[in-house]
Amino acid sequence: MFPLHREREQPIFSTRAHVFQIDPATKRNWIPASKHAVTVSFFYDANRHAYRIISVGGTKAIINSTISHNMTFTKTSQKFGQWADSRANTVYGLGFATEQQLHQFAERFKEVREAARLAREKSQDKMELNTTALSIAAPQDLCDELQSPPAMCVNGPEDKLFRSQSADITLSSEKERIKKMLSEGSICEMNLESELFTLQDSNAKLVAALHEANANVEQWKKQLAAYQEETERLRDQVADLEVHGSQGPSEMLKDELTQSLEELENLLKAKDEEIRILQSKKSNFHELEQEREEAIHRLQVVEDITTELEMRNVDLERRVQNAEQNLASALEDRERAENEVQRVVQILDVKIFDLNDLRQSLVKLISK
Repeated sequence: MFPLHREREQPIFSTRAHVFQIDPATKRNWIPASKHAVTVSFFYDANRHAYRIISVGGTKAIINSTISHNMTFTKTSQKFGQWADSRANTVYGLGFATEQQLHQFAERFKEVREAARLAREKSQDKMELNTTALSIAAPQDLCDELQSPPAMCVNGPEDKLFRSQSADITLSSEKERIKKMLSEGSICEMNLESELFTLQDSNAKLVAALHEANANVEQWKKQLAAYQEETERLRDQVADLEVHGSQGPSEMLKDELTQSLEELENLLKAKDEEIRILQSKKSNFHELEQEREEAIHRLQVVEDITTELEMRNVDLERRVQNAEQNLASALEDRERAENEVQRVVQILDVKIFDLNDLRQSLVKLISK
């Protein structure tokens, strides 16, 4: 399989990256597709005028994604990016060694997507010139509704720190708990970024489908008007033939005109039915437009949640710093207290030695 496509396709850009795929069960977590960095290449198929991203791990293709005009490559961090492939029903993620490699891949992805868009437009223009009947493409289904993850909530006052040995254990447990909450906040942000990308891709598909449907409806209306005019003209000719029977053309021409009229009437009925179907689909597009507005609203809610999580992360970091400072202060106080106790113990040892010496002197004095 792979030698065949290499004979037909030519690589135009290659890089190395760690490949990930979105978990199909949760649509949130990333699953590594390769144990180490592999070669990821852009290929161009001159026969089909198509661009693909291909990566092979051993004898298995871990990426085989055809670039379309509505795909978007999103940078989610300094060294990580992702894009959604609706045909493969998955989201690919790439982790690069440097930020420069990520930037180069993103720029090449943008160039290839623009080339795919131009190739698609040329293909559509060629099809419109070679065919007289147009077909409307049904819009792709919207992606599953995204459920926003519950926002983390941190309630309750901070525990008071005591300068003792038990305070050390309390401060350590509080510090671990806050660090765990910060880690959960980072995971939640990655999931939100993935959901944002999926929602933006669904919105782009919906807008493209609406524009295509409106354009096709207008074209059908123009063709219907032309057919109606032709039908009326032929009906007038047939009526004239019936009135001026002997003065008109021959019976053969009359039969041909009658047959043409029947064919046009049948075609007109078919076009009326297609117009009715298109109008019903257009009403469905209004519902899709409403769903798109709801999706935009959910997107705004997700952005608000992201902002709130960032603010909470900042607050948690500040609390961790305060806890570390209080812990350091408690440890210093404890160390000072231990030094003071050690000094008092030494003084008591000296006093005990002096008292013992005095006791022995008194015993000797009494014995004399």
